Parts: sequence; C-alpha cells; structure tokens
Amino acid sequence: MAVIALVDCNNFYASCEKLFDPTIADRPIVVLSNNDGCVVARSAEAKALGVPMGAPWFQLQELAKAHDILALSSNYALYADMSSRVVHVLASFTPDMEIYSIDESFLSLEGLVGTPSEIGRQIRERVARWVGLPVCVGIASTKTLAKLANHAAKKDLAGLDGVCDFGALSSSALDELFEQIPVSEVWGVGRRLDERLAEMRISTVRQLRDASPAWIRERFSVVLERTVRELRGVPCLDLEDIAPAKQQIMASRSFGTPVFDLEQLSQAVASHTTRAAEKLRAQQCVAGAITVSIRSNPFKPWERQYNQGAVVPLPEPSADTRALINAALWGLSKIYRPGYAYKKAGVLLSGLEPVARRQESLLADRAREGRTAALMLAMDQINSRWGRGSLRPLATGFGGDWRMKRERLSPAWTTQWERVPLVQAR
Repeated sequence: MAVIALVDCNNFYASCEKLFDPTIADRPIVVLSNNDGCVVARSAEAKALGVPMGAPWFQLQELAKAHDILALSSNYALYADMSSRVVHVLASFTPDMEIYSIDESFLSLEGLVGTPSEIGRQIRERVARWVGLPVCVGIASTKTLAKLANHAAKKDLAGLDGVCDFGALSSSALDELFEQIPVSEVWGVGRRLDERLAEMRISTVRQLRDASPAWIRERFSVVLERTVRELRGVPCLDLEDIAPAKQQIMASRSFGTPVFDLEQLSQAVASHTTRAAEKLRAQQCVAGAITVSIRSNPFKPWERQYNQGAVVPLPEPSADTRALINAALWGLSKIYRPGYAYKKAGVLLSGLEPVARRQESLLADRAREGRTAALMLAMDQINSRWGRGSLRPLATGFGGDWRMKRERLSPAWTTQWERVPLVQAR
C-alpha cells in the first residue's frame, strides 16, 4: 500500500514575514494582496481575532487599531525563496516528490526507515531547524486522504504535534473523525459542489466516502467518483514528478493608480507580456496567439465603464518576447479608448505547444530562429542571475504610476545582499 505525506507550511506568508523580524513574533499580522487591497494571509494571532480571509484592508482599520494588527504587502521574492528552501529540505528525505503549490508538497514515504509517523515528525523538526518555518504533515494511502490528514493535523483533530497518520488510526477512529469533518474540506469539493451534495444529504466526509462511486459518477462526474475511491484508500492520483505544462499562461495586474493614457497602458501590457514570455520559455513551449485585455474599475459604478479584449494570432508560433510584445501592443491599439480610468490590464498566451513537438515550416529561417533562441536564453539567464527585470525590453518603460502599489513591503531578506540582516558582536 502506498504511503503519501502532504507537507504544508503553516500560515506560510505570515510565517515568512515573522521569521526575520523577532519584534513581530507574537504580533497579529496580515499579508495583503496586490496594491495592498485585501487580506490574503493571516498569522495564527490574526485568525484568533476573527480577521476574515479576503477582507478589504480599509474595512479592518478599527480592529487593527484595537489589537495592533500589522499589515504587510506581499513579498513574493521572499516567499518564493523560502519555498525553495523548504523543498530542498524535503528532497533530503526522498526524491519521489510533487511540488503542489508554493507551500505544499506531496512526498512518497515508501521504503524510508521508520514508521510514517516518525518520519513525519522528522520532517517537521528538520524544516523547523534548517529553515525556521512551521509545517504540518498529513500521512495516508492516497493524495486526497493525505490532504485530509493534513487538515486534521492543523486543526488538532487527530495525531500529535502537527503530524497526523491515518494509517495509525483504527477504522472506528477514522469513522468518528470523518463524521466530524464537513465535506467541504475534501480536496476538490468547492462551494457549489458542497451545496449540491448537501441537497443529497451528504454533508460529512464519512457520508461522501460511503456513497456509491457509480451513483456519484452518474449524478456528478468521474472526477468526484475518483475522489470517493481515494477516500476509500484506492489511489487514483499519482505523484507528478514534473508539473504538467499549462495550456494557457496569463499575466495580469491591477494598477496602483488609475491609468488614462495609451503610453502607460502600453508599458503595462509590455511588462505583462515579458513576464508571460518568461513562463512560456520556462516550460519550453511556444504560443500561437495572445489575448490583450483592459478594463476600468467595476467597483466604482459611478465612473464610466469599459471592458474590452482582443485576440491576436501570431504569424508563427513563438516564444520571442519581442514578437509577443509587438502583437500585444497591436491588439491594445485596437481596443484602447480615451477618456476612461483604466484599473487593470492583462495578457493571455494560448495555443501553446512544446518546442520539441512543433512542426517547423519548410520556409523557416533556421539561422534567424537560432539567433532569437540564443538571445532569449541569454536574457533569461541574466535575469535569473541578477534579478528579474535586470534586462528587459524598452517598451516596458522605467517606472510609471501603473506599477503595483506596495507601500508596506518588508525587506528582501534573502535575495538582496544589501538587505541581509547584520549581527554585531559587542
């Protein structure tokens, strides 16, 4: 039987912020979304105060003042680096691992020395000692159950010291536990599916597990049928050593302040296209089309509203930043209308296909394509070494009010030498 662990960092963004600043170790903190808008992460102390996820920060001012809540801008460079460090530690246990998200990874524990619970505690202790971040470990025979075990570990429903191993529980203990957990906590069961299941008197994990797989498939989908089988301990989802390539790539951001003129919009679109092109090359694909979109602020209905997009097919599938920017700016010129306060712009790359499987045209200029590939590789390598944006197209501009507002940003403790904390001996 398979033994799978899900390792999940506790309150990841907030924990990263607290790690390098001991003055806020016990202080309630929240991390805000782009442009310092809404709460996207909360420390345990903030959760205890009832701070809701997704709440606009401006609505929390009285609560923040009463309880000294600290709000910080999202520090993506710090979070990505700390995530990489956690993954490096997890890889010291086993190479059979799937990185599921920035703060979650599945590990296969098969063949490792010790009981699953012991290994789970070792993982937790080593991440805490080597990286400094708290994690919880859920262990079971399938990925869906491992996710559920992790939830039980976080909520102290079962297990010990942040580790929950379903394999160590009796069938009666599991039945009792599953009866306590709402079905909405099952991986893949969202709000709409939760409501439909409730209509059929399925409101707990145990009720979903005990439902007939064939009945579930007939009334819902084969995906939910697999979930039922996974809850019964039948593996239907394998660990993915390499994340599957995305079918579309989007880059989109709201502006720090409203944008009115075409030049500022062009810089924003060029910047988003540059980032999307980097992601495209990272998964070794080319794109056949790019969609550019712009919109005003829908949350200000008293202002004139405008929301438009344009799909621009490429003459040849490409991962060349320059070609993609040219196409995106051409599309922008077709949809831009003066007189509107634009709040957001974005691009979407579609028609993706792997470079290795692409059928080249007989009329292709291979020498030119080789020079383009070398140029893009050099640009990516320079930006990887010296930081994103070190080398970028002129079309992205050198600043502008459209850039994301991050007035509460903490230092880049681990990715910029000038920000590395100094310790002085006296």
